[in-house]
Amino acid sequence: MKKILLSLGAAFLLAAGAQAQTSWGLKAGVNMGKYSNAPESSKDYQKMNTSFYVTGYADLPVAPNFSVQPGLSLQGKGDKYKLDGDNLDGSMTTNVMALEIPVNAVYYIPTGYSGSVFLGAGPYVGYSLSGKHKVEGRAGDLFEGEGEYDIDFSGDDKDQKPFDFGLNFMAGYKLSNGFLINAGYGLGLTNLSPSSNSDNKYSNRVLSFGVGYQF
Repeated sequence: MKKILLSLGAAFLLAAGAQAQTSWGLKAGVNMGKYSNAPESSKDYQKMNTSFYVTGYADLPVAPNFSVQPGLSLQGKGDKYKLDGDNLDGSMTTNVMALEIPVNAVYYIPTGYSGSVFLGAGPYVGYSLSGKHKVEGRAGDLFEGEGEYDIDFSGDDKDQKPFDFGLNFMAGYKLSNGFLINAGYGLGLTNLSPSSNSDNKYSNRVLSFGVGYQF
């Protein structure tokens, strides 16, 4: 699957390169992720897990002020619980690194010579490359210290499904010199739980902020 994603991403970018007006961009920044459908008893402890993203993309104009942007992206995702009180003191963190192919439709709103506001949305497909669970702190008499183990994305006993699909939403400002600032939100639509138990469904939710350059 990883080879398929890389091949699709390369095909998008090569197709983009055939367009005379195509520009290229690179952006990076901070991801703040969590999983949906946290248990009711744990919602007060759920926090955003901070990670990063790096995305390369092509900007293909298809109409005045309107472009399609296929890309290839490395995305840090996951979840975090911070325990405090009731003889609990510590954290439980899930870190996942995923390879994604986003395809966004982007509309530019010119603001004069200085640049343009842009708004965009589109689907993405992704595949989890690696992941870790980490626990540290104290839970009464049950646990004290640190523990870490790899997340298994394959086999009958996998911890999490590796495939992901969802929608991206983004907004930002691009200066006339190509520098841009942007914010985004990733809405995962795939149930990542390997269990068929309907009470154990969860999906990615990622808020992002970053900067980039389009040339």
